[in-house]
Amino acid sequence: MNLIRIDSITHPGVEVFSKLTEAQLRNVLEPEKGVFIAESPKVIRVALDKGYIPTAILCEEKHLEGDAADIIERCGDIPVYTGKREILSQLTGYMLTRGVLCAMKRPRMATVEDVCSDARRIVVIHGVVDSTNIGAIFRSAAALGIDAVLVTRDSCDPLNRRAVRVSMGSVFLVPWTWIDQPVDSLHALGFRTAAMALTDDSIPLDHPELKASPRLALVMGTEGDGLPAETIACTTFTVKIPMAHNVDSLNVAAASAVAFWELRV
Repeated sequence: MNLIRIDSITHPGVEVFSKLTEAQLRNVLEPEKGVFIAESPKVIRVALDKGYIPTAILCEEKHLEGDAADIIERCGDIPVYTGKREILSQLTGYMLTRGVLCAMKRPRMATVEDVCSDARRIVVIHGVVDSTNIGAIFRSAAALGIDAVLVTRDSCDPLNRRAVRVSMGSVFLVPWTWIDQPVDSLHALGFRTAAMALTDDSIPLDHPELKASPRLALVMGTEGDGLPAETIACTTFTVKIPMAHNVDSLNVAAASAVAFWELRV
């Protein structure tokens, strides 16, 4: 074990856990050098099981031979920074979930075509910026049979620390990538597209034509502004979840779970 004890938040080598913003971690200019932070033993184990490569660990002293022991053993000779809970909280700016963080290399992103090659049900996350919602959508996608996730560039990064934690590691279980082309580009791949939006032309989620679609891409937008009009206009269907008690909409994460369940194959 390459154990390094720290007693200062300025200790050399811990910058990845403290000073770097999410944008800096992502390293947009040089994606192959980007990293992300996985938080909590359960999430880290899921990432390791899926082949993600660790680069450094930050761990409370009491977890070295407890919750994090098997993780440290699996990670080989990478730096393991440790210290008292108070120091680590000052360093990161928050209390560590189950006392351990792991910096990992960002994977090389696949193409939309590769991610969707064998998929029957996919979701396009369009302009959703809240990390909690992103994590929750991924968790529902993994649990409810979504084969792939496409994310527009104006959405929150799925490998944002909080999104990863909220997803409970589900971001590592479902193939995903960024989509740079308009949603209707998916028609060329054999998908019918369904925009989740309230319009005069919206059909109910349980419409039989939706579930009968052999390949279907659900397009989910932010709950505030919803999907752009031009995105809705280029989709095959516009779909709504029928509501009771004059409720007009659900949180995007809740709506995604309902839609994933109803349209599963």
